Amino acid sequence: MSLFGKKTTPVLGVDISSTAVKLLELGRSGNRYRVESYAVEPLPPNAVTEKNITDVEAVGAAIGRAVRKSGTKLRTAAAAVAGSAVITKVITMPADLTEDEMESQIQVEADQYIPFPLEEISMDFEVLGPSETAPDRVDVLLAASRSDVVELRAAALAEGGLVAKIIDVEAFALERAVGLLIENAGPDAFGDVIAVIDIGATMTTLTVLREGKITYTREQVFGGRQLTEEIQRRYGLTYEEAGLAKRQGGLPENYGPEVLEPFKENMAQQVSRALQFFYAASEVGAVDHIILAGGCAVIPGVDEMIAEKTGTSVTVANPFAEMAVASRVRAEALGNDAPAMMIACGLALRSFD
Repeated sequence: MSLFGKKTTPVLGVDISSTAVKLLELGRSGNRYRVESYAVEPLPPNAVTEKNITDVEAVGAAIGRAVRKSGTKLRTAAAAVAGSAVITKVITMPADLTEDEMESQIQVEADQYIPFPLEEISMDFEVLGPSETAPDRVDVLLAASRSDVVELRAAALAEGGLVAKIIDVEAFALERAVGLLIENAGPDAFGDVIAVIDIGATMTTLTVLREGKITYTREQVFGGRQLTEEIQRRYGLTYEEAGLAKRQGGLPENYGPEVLEPFKENMAQQVSRALQFFYAASEVGAVDHIILAGGCAVIPGVDEMIAEKTGTSVTVANPFAEMAVASRVRAEALGNDAPAMMIACGLALRSFD
C-alpha cells in the first residue's frame, strides 16, 4: 500500500468524513466515465473527530454497510488522509535516476525534510516532471504522513471487508475532481483562479486552485449541523428526526423564512469571510469562479445568494454531470449527493492513472 499507489488497478473511492462514509466505483466506456455503484452511509457521532478515526469498528461497520448497499464487487479501495495529517514537499533530484535509485536516495535524505522520526511515518513520492531551474533535474513531490493515521484508515477499510490499495491525500483527490469539472466545462469556463468551498456537516474548507494546482487551503468550523440543531431546537425533534426533516421536508411553513433563509445568509457570510482571509494572506489575486461543494451545496438558492454576496460566479459541484450511470444506480439520489462526492470521485479516478 502506498500514498500514491502504482498504476491502474480498479479501486473504490472511499471518503471517510466526520459524519459519513461515501463510496464510489467508476468504470469507463470509450472516453466516457460511468458511475458503476455508489453509496453514502452515515457514521455514528464521534466515530471520526476532526478527520481522525477514533472508532475503527464503527467506521469499518459503516464501510461494510456502504459496500453491501452499493452492490459493488470490487474489494480494493483508495482512501485519503486530511491535509493537516500530511507533510508535502517538492524536492529536485537528478533526472537520470531510476525509480528504485530515487527511492533509496529519498530514504537516505528524508530526515532533512520530515520533522518526525522516520520509523513513525509512511512516505511516498511522485515525479512531477522536469525542473524549471535545472535541465538535468526533475521535481519530485514527497508526501509523508504519520503511520498511525495511515494505518487507521487501512484498518477501517479492512474491517469493512476492503483492502487498502492506495492511501491518498484529500487535497490531491480534490484537485483531480476539479480537473474533471474543468475538463467538462471547457478550459475558459472558470478562469485561472478557482475557489472550491466545501461546506460539510461540521467544517467549511476553502481550497484555492490556480491553473488547476492548489495554492491555498483553510478550514473553519461551520456546517450543516448548525441548521440541523436549529431545526431540532425550534421544533422539539431529536437530532435524527431533525436531520431527516431537513432532507425530506414536511416542516412547518415558518421553516423557510425563519430558519432556512437565515442559515443560507450565514453560509454566504462564512464564504465571504473565508475569501477575505484568502485575499489577506495571498498574492494570487481575485478569484474568478467559486465551486460550491459538500452536503450544504444542494440547498436551493444558496449558490445565487453566495454569488450576490461575493460578486463572483458560482457553480454547484457535480463531478458526474458528463458521466453515464449504471442501471442499478439511482440517478436522482446521485444528483443530490454529487456535491458531497468530490473527494470520493477524485479517489475513484485513481483507477485510471
